[in-house]
Amino acid sequence: MTYFKKICFAALFLLSPTMALAGSTISVKLEDTADGVDMSKNLGLGMGLHGDMTKAVMSIKVANRQAVRGKVTFNVTNYSKTMIHELIVAPVKDENQVMPYDDAAFKVKEEDSTHLGEVSELDPGKSGSLTLDLKPGKYLLYCNVAGHYMDGMWTTIDVK
Repeated sequence: MTYFKKICFAALFLLSPTMALAGSTISVKLEDTADGVDMSKNLGLGMGLHGDMTKAVMSIKVANRQAVRGKVTFNVTNYSKTMIHELIVAPVKDENQVMPYDDAAFKVKEEDSTHLGEVSELDPGKSGSLTLDLKPGKYLLYCNVAGHYMDGMWTTIDVK
């Protein structure tokens, strides 16, 4: 083995554990396009043909839809100029299953669903972060401020 190959092998050996411990980071944008919007569009996960996501005026955008299992950090920024938003992370067993929803409160029933953590109620322009130890699977990222989830403020990521 040449000296150069030995150096490259040593560098890979030394960096691999560091890279594995670093985990994944996902940048998350919480956005809306208007105040006083109609909050009854039924755009939640599993709505299938009932929800037309082109009508959504709120969204959660992620820079990367995939993460490596283990420590995953969500760096969340509320890009709204006027609205409070939050980010909740929940495992998804079936993308066709509708989340338990309280029609009177216009919110997902968090007590009836499994969620792993959240970045609570960020004021406009503010940021926060959340680090979770995630197993392989699909995860739902959503805002549960009244009306926001059903107005399309959710997305999914895959953990490999």
